[in-house]
Amino acid sequence: MRIPATPEQANTILVAMLAVAASGGEPTEADRASIAAAGRYIFKLDLAPDLAGLTPPGAEELRKLAADADLAEEAVSFATVMAFVDGKLDEAKLRAVLKLAAVLGVREDFVDDVTQLAQGHLRNATAHMIRANLESVTGRPWNTEDMMPWFMPYKAKPDGTLAARFRALASLPSDTFGHAFAAFYERNKYAFPGDEAALNVGFAVPHDSTHVLAGYDTSPRGELLTSVLTAAMHRSHTMSGHVLPVILSWHLGIPLNEVAGAAKGALDPEEFWRAWARGERTTVDLFDPGWDFWRAARRPIEAVRAEINLIDQ
Repeated sequence: MRIPATPEQANTILVAMLAVAASGGEPTEADRASIAAAGRYIFKLDLAPDLAGLTPPGAEELRKLAADADLAEEAVSFATVMAFVDGKLDEAKLRAVLKLAAVLGVREDFVDDVTQLAQGHLRNATAHMIRANLESVTGRPWNTEDMMPWFMPYKAKPDGTLAARFRALASLPSDTFGHAFAAFYERNKYAFPGDEAALNVGFAVPHDSTHVLAGYDTSPRGELLTSVLTAAMHRSHTMSGHVLPVILSWHLGIPLNEVAGAAKGALDPEEFWRAWARGERTTVDLFDPGWDFWRAARRPIEAVRAEINLIDQ
């Protein structure tokens, strides 16, 4: 879902992003590339490479932004991303995010995560992010100890009928989404939902469908982009459940759990904001329980992409 912004509001958000980047020292090339990409993909603005066209907002501009709760949250979300572009936990940048959140009156749960990170409480922050991710997917709150049994339920109770149904997708015509889904699993040597080593179908189907339909691979970069697109498409715990966890996991190299891996340097400033914009343009939420995977599986993959609006633009 796209949140509309006037040119003045877009300028205020982009300047806020720049202010966070600058709070840790001179903005880097990656910082500038990230802000320029956000301007281009999110706000349809062409910025100068040195960002010379951005003008600092006054109190009135900030007041107007704060009056729009959705845009204020987006401003703090985008500014939060800028705190991590250089691949480090920088206290000055995190404090700058918290100051902006206070000015704009944003109190979403991801602001608490930033507070925990700024205070050095990494474990508290990541534990909440894991819970937020699962709550986003399932629509209900979770205790930490209940998560892994949900993520990997087939260890205790394999479902051979379900796994066979997924394997049968490989026999569909080669131009179908179902065939592409099965090929994605075979190529990556993944266990199909129902197999003992597989992830819960409730997570695996929407997540891996997003991979396949968006065209993102399973490299750290691809996982990060898939989650960013998901965040903008699904819009439930956008930052705490999707964006922050993958930035920490795949860009800062901080592992969150035994299922998700970790790597450094996977945040591509250009593609990050393109993925966010693609998620905003989607017309169907793949994480909505009402989305019918099995119906989509029988259709040509390009028709499914068009229906969801995941075609390249």
